[in-house]
Amino acid sequence: MNWNALVPVGLLAGSNLLMNLAWYGHLKAPSRALWLAILASWGIAFFEYCLAVPANRIGARTYSLAELKTLQEVLSLVTFVIIAWVLFDQRPGLSQMLGFVLIAAGAFFIFKAPFG
Repeated sequence: MNWNALVPVGLLAGSNLLMNLAWYGHLKAPSRALWLAILASWGIAFFEYCLAVPANRIGARTYSLAELKTLQEVLSLVTFVIIAWVLFDQRPGLSQMLGFVLIAAGAFFIFKAPFG
């Protein structure tokens, strides 16, 4: 695999980890002021964009837009499971895992395009 195919995956993984942290991390401190949670989330989101924008620019050299979006969504789910498990001790149940398998099947069809 070449540089243009690998780098976007790493950057999008980091981007989605930060995105999920921005979206859900503040739930660990519900007593903090809402404005502070919003400000902290926006601060984290800035760095998320610093990874996402170059990931998409580099990735567009190799992947179609549909493939880039699919890659981002799959990585979003993977990093969400990590955040939910590590920060909130919420492991995915069977229904969630089956749902993720169906999403992975959708990703297969987008990347392999068996029907054209």
